[in-house]
This record gives sequence, C-alpha cells and structure tokens, in this order.
Amino acid sequence: MATLHRPEGRIVKTSDRVTIRQVTDHPSIHHHPFCFVDAWDQAMSFLLLISHRTGKPQIYIEPVPGEALIQLTDEPDLAEWSVIPARDGRWVYYVAGQTGKRVSPRDGTIETLVHFGSQQMREAGMVGAAMGTTALSASGRFWAVPVKSGSVSQFWLIDTQAQTADVFLEAPTIGHPQFCPDDEDLILYAGPMTDRVWVTDRAGNARRIFQRGHDLQWITHEVWRPGHRSVLFVDWPKGMGEVDVNTGAVRAVTDFPVWHGAPDGTGQQLVCDTNFPDRGLHVLDLTGQGDPVFLTEPKASSQGAHWAHPFPYNDGPIKVHAPQHTHPHPRFSPDGRHVIYTSDASGHAQVFVLRRW
Repeated sequence: MATLHRPEGRIVKTSDRVTIRQVTDHPSIHHHPFCFVDAWDQAMSFLLLISHRTGKPQIYIEPVPGEALIQLTDEPDLAEWSVIPARDGRWVYYVAGQTGKRVSPRDGTIETLVHFGSQQMREAGMVGAAMGTTALSASGRFWAVPVKSGSVSQFWLIDTQAQTADVFLEAPTIGHPQFCPDDEDLILYAGPMTDRVWVTDRAGNARRIFQRGHDLQWITHEVWRPGHRSVLFVDWPKGMGEVDVNTGAVRAVTDFPVWHGAPDGTGQQLVCDTNFPDRGLHVLDLTGQGDPVFLTEPKASSQGAHWAHPFPYNDGPIKVHAPQHTHPHPRFSPDGRHVIYTSDASGHAQVFVLRRW
C-alpha cells in the first residue's frame, strides 16, 4: 500500500547559521529511525520516518521536502525501531510480529523475507536490546536481526539477494547491531550493560573489543567511525573514546558530555545530543582541530531519570521509563549538510531537519 497524507513541513527557524524545518505536525508520536540508522537513502531521494497517527507505528516517507507524506505500511505489529533503509533506496527493511519484511518506497510493494518463529522477539524494556534495532550492510545484501528466544538472543542473517535466512550466533544479549561501513563481514553489537562492545563476522566468530575499567564506568551508545575501522563509544557522562577493531588500541576522543552521538559519512565530525544537563545539539570535530559547535536546543523531554545517577546495572537489568521518541537522537544526512532529530517540546514528538550554512 501507499497512502498520501497532506504536506506538513514548515520552516520554524532561520538564521545566518542554520535553517530548521519541522517535517511533521500531526498530534501523535513521530521519530526518525535511530541515531546510528540513516533517515535517508544515499541519494536523499526520500526522508524516512515513523508515525503513530493511525494509532499504531507505521513507516512513512517524504519524497520531496515540504510536500506530501506517503504511508508505506499498515502493519498491526510493526517493531518501530527495527526500520532501516537500503542505501540505494530500493527497499526499507523492518520487523513486524515474528516476520522480517521489506517495503518499496517507490510503489509500496511489501515482501516477507523471513519468519523468525519466536514469540518473544525482543527483551523486555525500553532501552538497548529491547528496542529491536537491526543492521543492513552497505550494499544492502545482508540484513542482521537480533531475536530474543527463551534464555538466549539469536543473531539472524538474511541474505536479501539469495533470499536465505539463518542463525549465525547466539549470545546472552545482542543489541544495537551495526554493519561496519567499510567491511560487510564485520558487525558491531552491544552485549550486556556491564560488557557492551563486541564485534562478530558473518560466520559468528564474536570477540569483545573493549572492556570497561571499573564497576562504575558506563559504556554505551557505540557507533562505527566510517573510514577508520574503529568504534566510537560514550563513556557516560565523561566523554567519548575510540577503539581500533584490529589492534584494540583505545584513545580518548573528547571530554564533551556526549549522550547519543553519530559521525558523518567521512568520519571527520560527529553530531550529538546532551542530557543532565541538556546543552542542546552540538557538532564535534573528531580530528581534534576544533571546539564543539552549538547547533540548536531541541528542548526534548529526554525521559530516563536513570541517566542522572552512577552506573545502575551492576546487579543486572533495571526497570526504567525511557520512551525513546522523547530523545533527539541526532544524525547527519548522507551529504553531511543536514541533521535530523526528534523533539517532543510541543507535547507530541515531531521530526525536524536542521540545515547548516
């Protein structure tokens, strides 16, 4: 299916530094995919977002800025944080119920690629592996999906070309998977909160690449740095580090209090949000040549009071109230000139695109 919805985009701020466009305005929940998931295809032929305006989360695209939104799905059980677009723009991949599917942004055609067979699918909660994010390789051929099944997490690999699907790894926890942008045989994933940073190849040869130094060190929000075969990670709230996946060498990147951070396609700069206190969105120079640059203040509610305390996970999972659509989760566009983010400052989470001049 493909259903048109009226245009909602409008400019909400213009200055000599930035222009900010509000993409959605319906009084319901909206958000883009996630901070390490693209919201556009590589050619930027459409902007991808999730909207709850029909009562359930569904996939929408905005093919032309400021023009009509197109609803691509009408699923009763869409896993809203599983959504990820192919770089070539041909498909958008997602999980619905116990199935893995893809939808064409061109005509709304939907194909079912895999039946996972697990009633549980995701861990309980609102954060980490409970979100159900998935990973797509740069070519779009391989789609990696963690599935919680009983006491273990199964890592499924779907070959989108051969139309095959198999479990290639089992572990206690598999969260926030990300294919290396420079190597389709390398996947980053988050283990337990006390032992987060892992990589695996497609054959399931997993290895830890970073181990925290003490019980109160909070390592989170890992992301690949394009062009460097390295992983950036947040040492909350003290800054960021970087680990080389080949040598294991670790370096401090910044002492700026990054919360969610994601680099651009060159790996030279990173956009981030902040919390406790909220200092707004900033761009950081990953080469160490410049100071953080303020972009805007989303004024999102950024719910999740556990972030204000020392590391709370040493005794296992904890129950937190942290609805993810209340977090900005900023991300660069493929051309590096735009930043997408979410803010619920109006009372409903809306999607915004900031353009830097």
